[in-house]
Amino acid sequence: MPTNKSAQLRRFYFLCYFFTLVKFLINQFSILQNNNKKQHVESIIAMAVYQADNAKWLREAIESMTEQSYTDFLFVIVADGPVPQKITRVLEDVASKDDRVIIASNSHNVGLASSMNSVADFGMQFNPSFFIRMDADDISEENRLLRQITYLKKHSNISVLGSALTEVNESGVKVGARVMPASHRQIVRILPRRCSLNHPTVVIRYNVFNDGHRYDSDLLNTQDYFFWITLASKGYIFRNLKDRLLKFRRVNNFYKRRGLSKSLNEFRARLYAIRKLKQLSPYNFFYACGVLALRLMPGKVVKLAYKLDRHLLERFGKH
Repeated sequence: MPTNKSAQLRRFYFLCYFFTLVKFLINQFSILQNNNKKQHVESIIAMAVYQADNAKWLREAIESMTEQSYTDFLFVIVADGPVPQKITRVLEDVASKDDRVIIASNSHNVGLASSMNSVADFGMQFNPSFFIRMDADDISEENRLLRQITYLKKHSNISVLGSALTEVNESGVKVGARVMPASHRQIVRILPRRCSLNHPTVVIRYNVFNDGHRYDSDLLNTQDYFFWITLASKGYIFRNLKDRLLKFRRVNNFYKRRGLSKSLNEFRARLYAIRKLKQLSPYNFFYACGVLALRLMPGKVVKLAYKLDRHLLERFGKH
């Protein structure tokens, strides 16, 4: 029979292990570098950076924002977990040269949704009007923000504004385009079949976050798709500009990156859209099942389907 002392020791070790595990699982969002002196800005730009990101592309992405013709923003870049020294050097360098750049970090990798929520919460102290998305391997056109912010100021009913984009390869050469449907009616109508906004191009009016809405932090992918469905069901208004305001990096493994997890989440998102947006129809249901089956096919088939999808989007984008 174990003694009381040994039982207490086991409980002590168990509690130590338990609290260590809890500490690891609970993310700690912290600010690493912040030279900003402003108490108010009009916009917050949010970017997440990851261990596998390309340092050269990261610098190009950051500079495409810091060199925008529109300037009234803070640019919060979150290192989502540990990143290599070459990434750290880029972040430290850009922050030292531009007081608008704020470097933050997560104690461990928690994903894009949690990172964006943390930036949105951090940004509230500056009483901003707009939340701007940017990814670490894309390039924004010089007048992207001026075009989008000007449009939102003229159309106060719109809460989420995206745009078309140009697809480029690893060398920056154009390889395609992605033009989304422009009107709110069309954007919402096709949500049960596909995500109808290009997430890296989006500007979100900050009242969406002030109203209590957030990305679903339990999702490690498709978080934007679920977010748009939720907002659409709550009556927020969407719009896509036809201008191609961003260069989206389409790398060689683009067609293989979806994997089973993302394919299943996209399927769940389509069913969620059908239910939340009250668009139940045999077409929408069988479309969701068909796309899931397609995602699990060989890469060449997925690539062909992707090109067809781009063609269909071009047709939608004309209306």
